[in-house]
Amino acid sequence: MNEQATEGARLGSARAWFASQGRATFEFQEEVWRAYWRGESGLLNAGTGTGKTLAAWLGPVLESDDAPAAGLKVLWITPLRALARDLERALQEPLKALGCAWRVEQRTGDTSSSRRARQRNKPPQALITTPESLSVLLSYTDCRNQFQGVHTIIVDEWHEFLGSKRGVQLELALARLRSIASAHGHGLRIWGLSATLPDMPRALQTLLGPGRAGRLIRAPQAKRYDIDAILPPALERFPWSGHLGLHLLPQVIERIERSRSTLLFTNTRSQAELWYRAIVNARLDWLTTTGIHHGSIDAKIRRKVEDGIKEGWLRCVVCTSSLDLGVDFPPVDQVLQIGSPKSVSRLLQRAGRSGHAPGETSRITVVPTHAWELVECAAARHAASAMDLEPRGGLTLALDVLAQHLVTLATGEGFYPDELLAEVRGTHAFAVLKDAQWSWVMDFITRGGNALQGYPEFRRVALKDGICRIAGEDLARRHRRAIGTITSDASISVKFLSGGMLGNIEESFISRLKARDVFIFGGRVLELVRVRDSMAYVRLARAKSKYVPRWLGTRLPLSASLGRALLALLDRNQLDISDDPEMRLMAPLLRLQAEWSRLPDSAHLLVEQHQSREGFHLFVFPFAGRLLNEGVATLMCARAAREKPLTFSVTTNEYGFELLCEQPLDVGELGLMRWASPQGLLHDLVSSINTSELARRQFRDIARISGLVDPGTPRRGKTARQLQASSGLMFDVLQRHDPHNLLLEQASREVLEAQLAYRELSEVLQRMAAQRWVLVRPPRFTPLSFPLWADRLQTQTLSTESWRTRVQREALRLERRAS
Repeated sequence: MNEQATEGARLGSARAWFASQGRATFEFQEEVWRAYWRGESGLLNAGTGTGKTLAAWLGPVLESDDAPAAGLKVLWITPLRALARDLERALQEPLKALGCAWRVEQRTGDTSSSRRARQRNKPPQALITTPESLSVLLSYTDCRNQFQGVHTIIVDEWHEFLGSKRGVQLELALARLRSIASAHGHGLRIWGLSATLPDMPRALQTLLGPGRAGRLIRAPQAKRYDIDAILPPALERFPWSGHLGLHLLPQVIERIERSRSTLLFTNTRSQAELWYRAIVNARLDWLTTTGIHHGSIDAKIRRKVEDGIKEGWLRCVVCTSSLDLGVDFPPVDQVLQIGSPKSVSRLLQRAGRSGHAPGETSRITVVPTHAWELVECAAARHAASAMDLEPRGGLTLALDVLAQHLVTLATGEGFYPDELLAEVRGTHAFAVLKDAQWSWVMDFITRGGNALQGYPEFRRVALKDGICRIAGEDLARRHRRAIGTITSDASISVKFLSGGMLGNIEESFISRLKARDVFIFGGRVLELVRVRDSMAYVRLARAKSKYVPRWLGTRLPLSASLGRALLALLDRNQLDISDDPEMRLMAPLLRLQAEWSRLPDSAHLLVEQHQSREGFHLFVFPFAGRLLNEGVATLMCARAAREKPLTFSVTTNEYGFELLCEQPLDVGELGLMRWASPQGLLHDLVSSINTSELARRQFRDIARISGLVDPGTPRRGKTARQLQASSGLMFDVLQRHDPHNLLLEQASREVLEAQLAYRELSEVLQRMAAQRWVLVRPPRFTPLSFPLWADRLQTQTLSTESWRTRVQREALRLERRAS
């Protein structure tokens, strides 16, 4: 049978199976299959629930008759362990009907050791795994035998890996698998899947590596989204962000009651814990039909919750991003989002959990935590309609990840340095790797570098007969334990005193508690009994808790795309052409802001100056998101203090920042623009911030990933304080004895790029310089400045009254003024 006839027969089988399911194939699915059968790699951009999983999967399944039955054929890479079980079911569904005898299994951090051993002895034809688990497999000496038959790799939710060290780790692993396939005389087809990618050519090049051709396939935007918000019965004209939206709990419960099943997303794990308790306390009869799901909860509990959604006996699940990717939950007919999602892509991703089937509408309802989030909801709807999504770029020259990868390969079958250099340069992450950088990394893993060459534990790789291998079995075991540290947090396990794991909490939270303190975790009220060997032992408590775990890095900043959409919506509102229900409800607040000050817009930068008993307030509103607003504020403070000795108190939120000073700020628009000029940004940023201390903290993760510090065994892992102390000591040693160490340079670069967001900050300053600055001097706080003032009070200790009481009293005073 010729190629055309074979392709026709395969398409016929696919169409027949779809017809048996009461569906028809889509053109984009058939385009992917044809490209796959012709040996092409590519990237598919298709909306959630449109059938992109089958578009990637049926190509190799329908081709399975042409390949030997035994051995691993397809690797499916997923970013989250929560996706693996659901994917396993979805991939198994069409196999029998299409005459394919393949086994589909998963291997993640949740997979038992016995099943992992069984998979190595008798691998399935398709394996669902994560980048960390894939790297562990590459660290075994028989990895070439394990992967020699792999002809297809599918990377699910590719956008989740872009711009992260996990993505770099995956790029290096793909390069190794490509080399193994080539050595065995066949090619490797790599396909990426994503629902939210604005820059597909760049994403494709990052996936495949520079100079490699691939197909870009975009499904027609047939997916419909319905985005709305719960409108509060009364609007606060002076909103503040201290109540987590719980004032809308009755409306949320009413929505849950009207639906068969609901996913209620929060932006933080702490918020998930609070909302779960609020719901079950309000409706005790829902206790057994309401669940909670986030990444710190034990895998067995998460699986039970996932099964409850699929089987339909859970009415509502309060969750975080642990459930917003790729998990197919057909029974879910409603998605609620607590607070603004802060990102257009995140909003669409979570909306796609409902209506998760071709032709169905995905619906999401935002529950605003304060009035301004109504504007964010309307702005997100406009941006989603225009598909103005957040761009994502690949990370480059992460030498700590490269060092870990080299030790991984040395732990496995070993490598020849010259051959591996060409392989590494075939990735986007290291396409511009210089010979000197490569030589330095090789010296680092074989000798420990200039400062550590005298210590045997840092001579991890030995070069003998031209091949690099791990220097000892103890080092191999230690390295395999550390492979997952790219994503690990400094956390300790939570376990019932009577047995049974609950999950993990960051060590910094538990360290603030003492025995008999009560806290909320996993939806339960728990009493801390003791902490021993990286384990917090607890028991159920009856007392009410005032503690909720705080997890680091969970507060999401406003994205640039959503910030632009928000300003554009305010532009429309000033022309009185907005017909959004949220904006109609916001009309009294917006009119008051315009009356007392003015409304910000795209062409003008609003600055408010106000004097109170506390001092002189300067409010600036770039609408750049919390992190970038903080960067602008820090820069302006440093430059202002350079001109005149001044001391500032700085507060930031998503829309702007407050500079509070005891002395008068006699400066006009031109002076403010000078403080915020993009000229000399790098010099002033480095000199105004203790970048050395920031680099020292950033070095902790670099030291852990590169193998400079040992995270410890699973049972006796090091605490965050121990890791920081070890990495801090290492940082000092390298600064003193090896100041040109490239990992020190990387730490400084990551501080600028990640923590200080130098590139994004430069773009914000350029935009601000192009705007017309408008300085307004209102006699009192405005609806825009009041939330900043209220946020600052949360960080202050008041001796006679709580900050909530003072904020509420001030809001009432301003309401009387407004009336």
